[in-house]
Amino acid sequence: MTWLSFWQRLPIIVRSILIGSFMAVMGTTPWAILVSVNLKHWSAIPWAALLTGLYMWLYWRFANGDGWPKSTTQARRKFCRANNLPGEVWGMAIFAGIIGLIALVLYLNVMNRMVRLPQQSTEDLSNIPFVTLFFSLIMSAIVAGIAEEISFRGYMQGPIERRHGPLVAILITGVLFGFAHFTHPEVTVILMPYYIAVAAIYGMLAYITNSILPSLVLHAGGNMFSSLGLFTQGRSEWQATPIKNTLIWETGTDSSFWFSCVATIVMVAAAVWAYRSLRTLAKKYQDPSYESAVPRDE
Repeated sequence: MTWLSFWQRLPIIVRSILIGSFMAVMGTTPWAILVSVNLKHWSAIPWAALLTGLYMWLYWRFANGDGWPKSTTQARRKFCRANNLPGEVWGMAIFAGIIGLIALVLYLNVMNRMVRLPQQSTEDLSNIPFVTLFFSLIMSAIVAGIAEEISFRGYMQGPIERRHGPLVAILITGVLFGFAHFTHPEVTVILMPYYIAVAAIYGMLAYITNSILPSLVLHAGGNMFSSLGLFTQGRSEWQATPIKNTLIWETGTDSSFWFSCVATIVMVAAAVWAYRSLRTLAKKYQDPSYESAVPRDE
């Protein structure tokens, strides 16, 4: 049995997890190594961000089908899922994603009153020169947006989605997306619902539009916003405030808690409406009979 035949005999879920994980490692590891070296050598100059910017451009081109081997060009382009979208779909996708992220923030308000979530440390940031820290935070957000959307919403979710449907695909990729963040010491199993929710927000955008571009923009932008909150306020991305909230199990429920619950339900309903509207709009452009139809990979 050849390696190719062995690979083709593997279940699509296993193949997608393996190739998606490989693409995630390819996308994030060089930056992790370079920024670590940068902080030890010539830390006043953000040279790691510059080198990583060049690498990410090459990584993007490779993932999207350019370069060697030519025999996998079409497959890589399909798996990457970096399909262009009409402006109207772009706008609705960004709107739906923002509504979904607002719903997530409100959900975190409720979650922070029910359990103690871990705190990210900012002690390691205090000795980094401002310019290097600034560009490092921006590059970290860009790397996460590009590499994680290509690997999880593209190479991993797409094939599972086409075989088993979006719910199974998003659940599997969401769990693995959460485990991938266990490389951060503060991340524990208690944050798994948060990462699955994030995967659902971005994963549904990719499924409905058949493109990772809107989720990539929102992912990178959201990470930049979170990094700013951590740097300026000491607030982790999954925390409602930088200070510890009182738990309802200790003080009982109050009007603030119930308001957060109601607001979460309302915003989740709004997100469902926004995603359904996006689906209707995307289908109009994907209809072959429509004048400006956007081709969709099957």
